[in-house]
This record gives sequence, structure tokens and C-alpha cells, in this order.
Amino acid sequence: MSPTLERTIAVGVTVTFLRMDQAPGERGPALPEGVAVERLPWCSVAQYRRLYDTVGGPYVWWLRRLLSDKELGMLLRHPAVSIHVLSVNGVEGGFYELDTSHWPAVNLSYFGLMPHTVGSGFGFAFLRHAIDAGFAMGAKAMTVNTCTADHPRALPAYLKAGFRPVREAREIWDVPARLGLVIPEWLQV
Repeated sequence: MSPTLERTIAVGVTVTFLRMDQAPGERGPALPEGVAVERLPWCSVAQYRRLYDTVGGPYVWWLRRLLSDKELGMLLRHPAVSIHVLSVNGVEGGFYELDTSHWPAVNLSYFGLMPHTVGSGFGFAFLRHAIDAGFAMGAKAMTVNTCTADHPRALPAYLKAGFRPVREAREIWDVPARLGLVIPEWLQV
């Protein structure tokens, strides 16, 4: 019996890899009143999936959706990984994930706002919060990558915050159709 091949959707993106080699000269803008960021001492698999799926759904975030609960739980418990949740008047509004696996560099693995907070005007302050948190750990550098599937303001925001492009790569992702992601036609290859 031959194995059944999983149906995938080919997605073509250009990925930009960015780096910041020193902390910005001044702290970022303050978050508005009622907006806060909390580093979670422990993030459950269910909470992470809700954050990841809600923030990343419109932007074809798919890799973490392939992880089993056990695999994702191990990642979330890894001491190099920290999850930071944005709340707006007590309601989740986004998150970022920092990874110190390649210390003394910190990778901003995931960053984003939930659809109901996109366009709220505090995304840059939230990004600077992530950068300041990374350098507050004692990092010597920070890295992040973004791609053409992400929000169109992602790359300009990273550049404005002080990241510089290191390289670009064209990638074709074979996104499993079973994930049910809505893939914009312009990304389909």
C-alpha cells in the first residue's frame, strides 16, 4: 500500500532577514493607558495556539500549526523561549516571542497584533517593547525576519525600529491544505 500524499498549496514569498547590533539609543514610546504587556511565566498550548492562530491567520503563519501538542508544549517550556502578551483593557491584543537559543543574540521569533488591534496606533510602541525587552536581557544583537505574506507595514516598522536587512531569500512553502488557511491568490504559485 502506498502512502497517501497530503494536498498542499504552494505559497511563494520573499523573506527578509534583519538584524540589530545594538540597543536603540533611547527607549521606545510608552504604550497608551490601558495597554500592557505581560511576560507569561507559563503559556499553555491552548493559549499559544489561540494567540498564534489569531495573530498569524491572516498572514499564513503555518509552521507551528504542524506541531503536536506535546512538541509545542516542549517548545513553550524551553528556558530559551519567552512569550509576552499584549492586553488592551484586559483583553488579549497580540503577542511576541523571544528566543535566546543563539545567545548573545535574541531572535524575535513571532510578533503581531490580533485583527481587532491592527490599526490601533500602538503597534510601533509594542514592537519597541519587544526590542527593549530583548536588549534588557543583556543581548548583544537581535534578529527577526518577515516576509511578503506578513502585514505590509511589518518590514517598514522593523526598519524604522532600527533593524537592518541582512539578506533576502525567495521561498516556496508547501502549506498543507488541511490547515484551512486562507491563502491570498497573489501568494499562490
